Amino acid sequence: MKHTEPYQAAVEIVQKLRDAGFQALWAGGCVRDLLLGKEPKDYDVATNALPDEVRHLFGKRRTLAVGASFGVIIVRGHQPDCDVEVATFRSEGPYLDGRRPEHVHFTTAEEDAQRRDFTINGMFYDPINDSIFDYVGGKTDLQQHFIRAIGNPLERMQEDKLRLLRAIRFTATLRFRLDETTFHAIQTMAQEITVVSPERIAEEMRKMLVHPNREYAMELACTAGLLKPVIPELAPLWESEPNQPLWQQTLKRLEFLQSTHFEPAFAALLLDLPATDDQQRLDTVYEICKQLRFSNHELNLVHWLIEHRDSLQGASAFPLSRLKRLLAHPNFPFLLELAEADLRSRNQSLADLEFCREYRDHTPIEVLNPPPLLTGNDLIASGIKSGPQFKELLTQIQDAQLEERIQDQAEAFALLNQLIKQK
Repeated sequence: MKHTEPYQAAVEIVQKLRDAGFQALWAGGCVRDLLLGKEPKDYDVATNALPDEVRHLFGKRRTLAVGASFGVIIVRGHQPDCDVEVATFRSEGPYLDGRRPEHVHFTTAEEDAQRRDFTINGMFYDPINDSIFDYVGGKTDLQQHFIRAIGNPLERMQEDKLRLLRAIRFTATLRFRLDETTFHAIQTMAQEITVVSPERIAEEMRKMLVHPNREYAMELACTAGLLKPVIPELAPLWESEPNQPLWQQTLKRLEFLQSTHFEPAFAALLLDLPATDDQQRLDTVYEICKQLRFSNHELNLVHWLIEHRDSLQGASAFPLSRLKRLLAHPNFPFLLELAEADLRSRNQSLADLEFCREYRDHTPIEVLNPPPLLTGNDLIASGIKSGPQFKELLTQIQDAQLEERIQDQAEAFALLNQLIKQK
């Protein structure tokens, strides 16, 4: 089998550590993914070499001491995607902030495995001799499709409370079963997820919602009691409605959504957000996105999608100017994905969506979104002063162009003169 450059880079790092007399193994998620037959996104190496020894071996220019106090050194690869995290085997002191240990003690691979989160992430792999080192039963749990915390689940979750969400993510994205004891620990501690930074919570939400199993992830997060403290505004969907029809509707929408992007998935989650009117719903959407520290791009796109949720209804009867503007909008593909999932979840007709998709696919972009025949400079040159009518005139001329009532600049000027006389 042909191996990728990141794979080869990670093998070379292990080999160099071995040649220098150290123990070195791949660790964590890359081992899990290899056993699942997946190409790992990145590779982590665990070793008994101390951080200073790693830096000395690979050189200061090729290493970054991003977490040297915790035994973590980044070894730079020869390609941008070939960086490898090299961490010294360690055991950890108490987690006073629910994220980082107060101190670490450098130790053995077996002890190192005990401080990791879930059994399927606690294995080591020797890429030189092709052998697995499993001190926590991870291989069996992987074969049985089980997510289980290592050791005492409450202790593991107390160490880093983001693990509450990570357990849900691994269970959902892998379509595994969640160990009952681990699940009860999550339910017990669910309210404590709020001590985790909004940025870290948002990143877990992204990973869950871009995955095809997003519906399963949100259902699990809700049942475990995690979704309410993360997005309390959604709680009325499953708390106050008889038989939870709106929450079931939301889960169906997520299930039907065919998108690999986060923003339409998050919009699908918030689409039935309880509110007295549309404006209040949009204001609440804005606040939720701000609380989770979304980027401006994410916030604006989610907000726009929810604001335009019904914009494709009756599209086949739209004036050409309105239709073309909508189809040429850069967010239109996301809106189409969201609208289709919403309509499918409610067993409603997709005729308007099919019309839009067909029209867009068969209309050249220069027809759908042509350069304007007249600009603001043309209006100024014609002696028109900027003011309320300025934008109105440009819009009317562009409408005529999109509706194919005028074809060139001469006709555009003729229409401009006609509009000015009418005013």
